[in-house]
Amino acid sequence: MVSEMKLNRPDRELVRLAAEGDAAAFEEIHSRYRRLVYAIALRMTRNPADAEDLTQESFISVLRKIGSFRGEAAFASWLYRLTVNQVNMHFRRRRKRPEAQLNDVELTGGESGSEHGASSARVLDRLNIEEAVRLLPPGYRAVFIMHDVAGYEHKEIARSLGYSAGNSKSQLHRARTKLREVLSAPALRA
Repeated sequence: MVSEMKLNRPDRELVRLAAEGDAAAFEEIHSRYRRLVYAIALRMTRNPADAEDLTQESFISVLRKIGSFRGEAAFASWLYRLTVNQVNMHFRRRRKRPEAQLNDVELTGGESGSEHGASSARVLDRLNIEEAVRLLPPGYRAVFIMHDVAGYEHKEIARSLGYSAGNSKSQLHRARTKLREVLSAPALRA
């Protein structure tokens, strides 16, 4: 019964305990959010190894900065921003050392013309989708990423963000509607 109560503790309580040095609370935060952090990193990097490394780096950063969480927004939103910042720092570090990176063409030994065209179209589609997701309001974006990217259920999202499950479903529906509108706009299709 006690362990069941611990699993349902609100994020704010876990954050407070983790900031006070409670390792079990931090472990619970990690197990609750590791899929989300990995999904964000994977979506941004498209590289499972980098996403794995960035997930670890993000949680190290959470451990260092958890005391700075003020509770003005949902913890998941704070964690999302921290993860995005971690991935962006990763990309900045890579740009400073471009000679250490190989692109896909170098790794595969080149591509034929038709494969290259299809690959380019997929890259453009992916970039359009990413841009459309960035244009979503923060609440829509958080629910969309948690549900459609990370695979969380609505009740898990509701608990994490402090919404009702119905609100989570509504936010997801609105996010998808907005994405369809944005992706069908001529500027993003070109």
